[in-house]
Amino acid sequence: MTSAPAVEVSALRKAYGQKKAVDGLDLVVDRGEVVAVLGPNGAGKTTTVEILEGFRARDGGDVRVLGEDPAHAGRDWRSRIGVVLQGTDDLAEATVGELVHHFARYYPDPRDPEAVIDAVGLREKVRTRTRQLSGGQRRRLDVALGIVGRPELVFLDEPTTGFDPQARRDFWDLIAGLRDDGTTILLTTHYLDEAEHLADRVVVVNAGRVVAQGTPADLGGRAARQAVVRWTGDDGPREERTDTPTALVRELAERYGEVPGLQVLRPSLEDVYLSLIGGATPVPVAPARTEALR
Repeated sequence: MTSAPAVEVSALRKAYGQKKAVDGLDLVVDRGEVVAVLGPNGAGKTTTVEILEGFRARDGGDVRVLGEDPAHAGRDWRSRIGVVLQGTDDLAEATVGELVHHFARYYPDPRDPEAVIDAVGLREKVRTRTRQLSGGQRRRLDVALGIVGRPELVFLDEPTTGFDPQARRDFWDLIAGLRDDGTTILLTTHYLDEAEHLADRVVVVNAGRVVAQGTPADLGGRAARQAVVRWTGDDGPREERTDTPTALVRELAERYGEVPGLQVLRPSLEDVYLSLIGGATPVPVAPARTEALR
């Protein structure tokens, strides 16, 4: 095991005709880190991840994943990564157990297939054919196939699409277990609560570039943004934006005693995210390494 980052990307570029899908993107993912990549449709997330996985050629820039260039990496490198794609329809007649055991044979040091089936919550479906699984169950199987090889790095592309709320929570527990096991995880998601719950760091991509990155609590200066204090005054509901909410609450407490209808609200991750992707010009991003899937 090396201390070098799991993923290093500098000035990555990819165009389709005149359309710049990725336009000078920089990204670093440290070993053992969970990084969530957010961005609107067409922002360049999927193209970037496919380049990192070695599935798509780039036009320019430097890329290192687990110390190698994915464009030229071989079978040994592929055995060290796990990929969970947005959707697959392969081997529909095979059962869950058959598929997980089959994929395990591709790797030099796989996890116990039966333990993986238990980990993703498919024990009761072990003899069920893939075509008979629900959407959420199929995603669990995709995850099983992505982690059975004991990868050092896992790419998760929209992993909980189609999950019901309980299934999403169960999946989050699975990801937390992988992180505790030392697995590096790079995931794309449209669910901001998922990013906030799982990620050590959030990276926002827009127009093919990173426009902001940081912890979920600090993204885009979230922690430093003005708070909104709401209460019910003598003349009805009141609201005030302030940089010093504690001082305002103290003042209100002196005035009212128990402040009626008191609320202190900070900008949500969704508020910050929408403000970031709404701007047309990407903002400079400082390196975040020291701050904090084939």
